[in-house]
Amino acid sequence: MAISIAERHKAILERLNDFGYVNVADLSKELAVTTVTIRKDLKFLEAKNLLVKIHGSASHSNPYMPDRHVNEKEKLHVDEKRRIGEYAAGLISDGDSIIIASGTSVNEFSRHVIGKKGLVAICASLAAAKELALSGAAEVIQLGGILRHTSLSVVGPLAEKTLSDFMCNKLFIGVDGIDSQYGLTTTNALEATLNQRMILSALNVIVLADHTKFGRHGFSRICGLDKVDMVITDTGVTDEQVKEFEEKGVKVVRV
Repeated sequence: MAISIAERHKAILERLNDFGYVNVADLSKELAVTTVTIRKDLKFLEAKNLLVKIHGSASHSNPYMPDRHVNEKEKLHVDEKRRIGEYAAGLISDGDSIIIASGTSVNEFSRHVIGKKGLVAICASLAAAKELALSGAAEVIQLGGILRHTSLSVVGPLAEKTLSDFMCNKLFIGVDGIDSQYGLTTTNALEATLNQRMILSALNVIVLADHTKFGRHGFSRICGLDKVDMVITDTGVTDEQVKEFEEKGVKVVRV
């Protein structure tokens, strides 16, 4: 027997409360109605300010991330970023050549890179480059270009051109948003373009993202999950979210 509209709306909101987001395709299967019906339900609930609808899913709040200064962001989720950074640093081997993008998670990661021989690091982030240079953990190649004041990292054609001459073992990249359907995003278009060039210059793409980045979107899309090998996150990410990523071939590590 089909459930009523009110019961369907109740089920959608309960799922949203449990997981923080809902997916149209999953709801269609679970509630035994068409995706068209679910989209109408989400539109109705959005009009009641009960959720925000975006690209085949919905969340509690606006999924778009504002561009905030790195000094503000580094004070958020400090312990989670420390654990993520420590684990990511453990993936580095002697003789590796790595690319370090920008963001507070990769800056934290750079603080834990120690004890490796023959390590070369190409950095977009000034903070990461300074950390590695002062510790002597790696030979550092600092990318040049336009300096973003909010992230203290470089972007632009000069940085992209420099990267085209290198091929590295691993890319460690932070993001403003990560979504199983939409992929990786950032708040800045030039940064997204540089990140795309980084992906082309790396054999393995490793994303560092705390749980608050899941289901969120920045202004500019970097890539789909087909370009990602691993995501390192914290225990705030749900089993269901992990399953969605692993079904797309992405290894998810919660620390």
